Amino acid sequence: MTTIVLVRKNNDVVVAGDGQVSMGNTVVKSTASKVRKIEKRGVVAGFAGSTADALTLFERLEAKLEKHAGNLSRAAVELAKDWRTDKYLRRLEALMAIGDKENSYIISGTGDVLEPEGDVIGIGSGGNYALAAGKVLITTDMNAVEVAKKSIEVASEICVFTNNNIKIEKI
Repeated sequence: MTTIVLVRKNNDVVVAGDGQVSMGNTVVKSTASKVRKIEKRGVVAGFAGSTADALTLFERLEAKLEKHAGNLSRAAVELAKDWRTDKYLRRLEALMAIGDKENSYIISGTGDVLEPEGDVIGIGSGGNYALAAGKVLITTDMNAVEVAKKSIEVASEICVFTNNNIKIEKI
């Protein structure tokens, strides 16, 4: 379990995630990085699910972005299609929050590619807490990084599967 939040504010796109990796009710690692920037394509992504699954999906997303000349919308749809139909990938139970300067999406293993309303996305076990905090904080004078960080901090105070070891990527 984890908490990922993606925030769009003042032409900045930020994804933040906590560092906790749990197995059942045991914390296995507290410093994991579940967010990544695909620098070449100006994309940030966060992942809620197992670490091995994350690496596989990030690699697939990167390949789709290369194949479709950085078109995030097309890459997201193609990744979701593969995720839903591939024998190996469809067993992955996870969510991804991805964004570039124009678009933000939630991609799921059931083939969903959702473009949420508003400028905040929250996924994972503490995603709804981070989403609620982000929706309030985005209306303040805080910048996108500050909103994302504070949103994860709020979630970490409520969700037992979320810690406050926060990793942030920005484009």
